[in-house]
Amino acid sequence: MVQEMDSRVKFNVGGKLFETTSATIGTASGDAAVQHHEPLFIDRDPELFSLLLSTLRSDRLPSTATRFPKRALVEEAIYYGVAPRLRSAMAPPPFLGINATLATTILPASHALPTAIAPGSHDGSLWIAHGGQISSYDWSLTHSSTIRTHLDDITSLRRLSPVVAAVGSVDSPGLHFYEISSGSHHGSTHWSDPSDLRVYKAWVTAIASDVDTTNPIFAVFEAPHRENCIMAVDRATLQVVAQFGRLSGSSSKMAPARRLTHLPDRGLVFASAVSSGAFGYSGYMRLWDARSGAMVWETCEPGGSGGRRFGDSFADADVDVEEGAIYKVCWKSGDVAMADMRKLGDDPWAYLEDPGVRNLAGGEGSFLHCFKEQVFVGKAEGLEVWSQLDGQFRRNYVDAKEDAIRGTITRMEGGGNRLFLSREGMEGVEVWESSDFSGAIAAC
Repeated sequence: MVQEMDSRVKFNVGGKLFETTSATIGTASGDAAVQHHEPLFIDRDPELFSLLLSTLRSDRLPSTATRFPKRALVEEAIYYGVAPRLRSAMAPPPFLGINATLATTILPASHALPTAIAPGSHDGSLWIAHGGQISSYDWSLTHSSTIRTHLDDITSLRRLSPVVAAVGSVDSPGLHFYEISSGSHHGSTHWSDPSDLRVYKAWVTAIASDVDTTNPIFAVFEAPHRENCIMAVDRATLQVVAQFGRLSGSSSKMAPARRLTHLPDRGLVFASAVSSGAFGYSGYMRLWDARSGAMVWETCEPGGSGGRRFGDSFADADVDVEEGAIYKVCWKSGDVAMADMRKLGDDPWAYLEDPGVRNLAGGEGSFLHCFKEQVFVGKAEGLEVWSQLDGQFRRNYVDAKEDAIRGTITRMEGGGNRLFLSREGMEGVEVWESSDFSGAIAAC
């Protein structure tokens, strides 16, 4: 049996001879009894074959692979039937903000300023909206397709499935659905109210969806006279099945939400909006019952549940779906606070503190995102991550000075084991992955 497992196999690939064992080939085929009496001729690129053979031997992609386009590697792996092994070898390690580093920057071919991004939650793929186009990149970040929509500027983008996108624009009415590979338009949903003729040509300011295809899509619509609401849309029929949270839009505390998150396990929808002016920031956070449409919790700042930090309103907020917690960053102090969704009340905020550390600057213009039970905050001085260690939150600065000076972070989304972000006025989307060789800086 050992002799059979170790029997040698020879290949002639593009005129170059290779010799390995049937056991090595069997790791890909599941059949260790591969034998050939003569070198098996394969009319393919020998250099790419060498890289894939090395991957089968060590479960790692050789460093020399960087000389070849990822697409060429993927296509060759598909040809040989070893794509799963290549994918495993190329996959980044579990994402930890404390040792993340900039892996690459994805630049769409045209109109490279991103206006919205939508990562794949499991595989780390990415869809980028740039202008009225959507470019898709697969798990290896290889460009798959670019489609043109009827919109001039897409400002909201979410995945409904691996092939269908929900898109919206603050410059054009309606919620629209496109197949990402062919570019075909599946349909549109609009907000209308026969009893109020002012409600027409309403645009979308935020979209929320999750991986469960039985759950509805949620979208925030705003009419030209500023009135707004949250609508639930059936994925199959694209028809409105519920409407709630209707607001007048007459003030910042009645403005349309720019953040919208569905928490399916809790049956809730999180919505928030914030605006800034000469006197600082103001806004709201609300939780709605996804079935009844009833509001179950609300805070408005300044005031409301700002508690002991009155006057230090939040600049941005996000919800950690897995942990069941709401996080915010304050505009004046730059402090980060957490509210446990099981204990919401008048003042539910617990401020994260790292002993001996103080903020170098405030939180004006900050962007906050929860990903893999970590809290990422883009500030003027850099990308900050809060993670739990022995039950306590610790803060680190992920990016180096040369990263921070590229510009203010305006978008941030996590997917797979990657963190994607874009910066104001900068083309492309940065891709951050965990690495043993990172620029993480402890803030202590």
